[in-house]
Amino acid sequence: MNNLNIRNVAIIAHVDHGKTTLVDAMLKQSGIFRSNEKVEERVMDSNDLERERGITILAKNTSVYYNDIKINIVDTPGHADFGGEVERVLKMVDGVLLLVDAFEGVMPQTRFVLRKALELKLKPIVVVNKIDRPDARPLEVVDEVLDLFIELGADDEQLEFPVVYCSAKEGIAKYSLDEESNNLKPLFETLVDNIPSPEGDINLPLQMLVTTIDSNEYVGRIGIGKVYRGRIRKNQQVAVVGKDGLVRNAKVVTLYTFNGLKREEIEEGVVGDIVAVAGISDINIGETVSDIENVEALPFVEIDEPTLSMTFCVNDSPFAGKEGEYVTTRHLRDRLFKELETNVALRVKETDSPDAFEVSGRGELHLSILIETMRREGYEFQVSKPQVIYKEIDGVLHEPIEYLTIDVPEEFMGAVMEKLGTRKAEMVNMTSAINGYVRLEFKIPARGLIGYRNEFLTDTKGNGIMNHVFNGYEPYKGDIQERSRGMLVAFETGEAVTYGLYNAQERGTLFITPGTPVYQGMIVGMCSRNEDIDVNVCKKKHVTNMRAAGSDEALKLSPPMELTLEKCIELISSDELIEVTPKSIRMRKKILDSTMRKREAARKKQ
Repeated sequence: MNNLNIRNVAIIAHVDHGKTTLVDAMLKQSGIFRSNEKVEERVMDSNDLERERGITILAKNTSVYYNDIKINIVDTPGHADFGGEVERVLKMVDGVLLLVDAFEGVMPQTRFVLRKALELKLKPIVVVNKIDRPDARPLEVVDEVLDLFIELGADDEQLEFPVVYCSAKEGIAKYSLDEESNNLKPLFETLVDNIPSPEGDINLPLQMLVTTIDSNEYVGRIGIGKVYRGRIRKNQQVAVVGKDGLVRNAKVVTLYTFNGLKREEIEEGVVGDIVAVAGISDINIGETVSDIENVEALPFVEIDEPTLSMTFCVNDSPFAGKEGEYVTTRHLRDRLFKELETNVALRVKETDSPDAFEVSGRGELHLSILIETMRREGYEFQVSKPQVIYKEIDGVLHEPIEYLTIDVPEEFMGAVMEKLGTRKAEMVNMTSAINGYVRLEFKIPARGLIGYRNEFLTDTKGNGIMNHVFNGYEPYKGDIQERSRGMLVAFETGEAVTYGLYNAQERGTLFITPGTPVYQGMIVGMCSRNEDIDVNVCKKKHVTNMRAAGSDEALKLSPPMELTLEKCIELISSDELIEVTPKSIRMRKKILDSTMRKREAARKKQ
């Protein structure tokens, strides 16, 4: 049986191709909002970090009605680091809208998500967005998409994909470029006609797969998923099958469905419905809610393994506990293991030290979003330099390889290729210039990308665009040089003063301003040479009978480099840590005492 009045669809795209803007337009045109209701832009990006960065981090559900047909839409992240979010929500849908920018065309993340969708035999619709861009090339982009489908092994039916041309910002869609249009009707109609309605027998025992977890302070944990078979009712006794196959009984206390951006309480959900279940306190992603008489588990999608790990440890710096609310090992441990419940691509492992935990994720962005979220919640801790996760295959050491795509003006091509060469990158493809930009494609070890983005922006004077996606494991490519410059390290504890900073800035680039509290071993700048130098930034100019102490005013300091979390992750070396608190981000040496550091360095050389 098919539930003919429902369509379940996920929107997949590369970062910044306009997914969330398109969902906004669909919500507005389906009459979800009142005419006088004030609606924010990118209304689906509900989390503060998503709004600040303009990217989708968490997959979210919404729904619209079109001619009595309910369209459940899942807005997915475009960045490959959050691929774990995409992989699991694809189990909820029967088709995908592949959104591609009319200028940029197919990008690495598009390839990654589309491969997953095609493997699950989902029906694709191609939406070419931003056709109003002055440099748009929609017809060429459709050809690129077709080539990608063939490359990814799409079957004949998937290759017959319908194409809709669209401007999400203007809220218009058309079947062909020369048509007139003032709404998204062609998109809605293509969606209803081409995405199959969900299959499943309403008369068979219940089966529902939980693919997302939410929580609410009033009802506790909420499991969100699709009903594959039968029906689910409020107050129903059910069996929950864990990933380990163990069965436990539970009761559905409250049942919700999605209507626009709101959750509405319902009495019953049937085959094809995407519902939210409250009342099962220990429900988890990947578990099956089943009929209590006929317990049957559904298979869950395999989530790709993490490729990068960092050590999270308790803050033991001289400033520990001054700014954070949660500072102990217990707080850190509880928070990291709680994150595992909703973040399926993350792994947390205890280490030999009770104060440190090894946290593995999909990439720098995946881990930095977790760090930033914890920091905003009041946690204070330290993190180490990211390390790639090696594997031994048939007795040979393998490392993760990324597929890197770079769009860069021709004049900067040489500098980019030279830098990537030293990082063991191997060029795979080069496409001639579009509007003066050349597209370069490389395979590069994941560790070769750590710390590269900053250099790339400098080398291309901010004109380059780089994107990368996990490509697989290959044999170890050899050593890659770590950071080429040393650091300026504070010599004593105190408060930085202009005189001390003025003398230090001759040796490199500063990270701090006068008045900043510093401690011995804290990193206060980057050295212009490739060695670490101890500097005394707390040194005051002494009063003599020749001059007044106030003549400091004449000293001019260069503006310091602003340290963001991402910049610290890129700059940090293996003998350093990043101290993260709700108010500050500092870099420091693992060994604070300079004499001890020199002894340790000498011991390693022997």
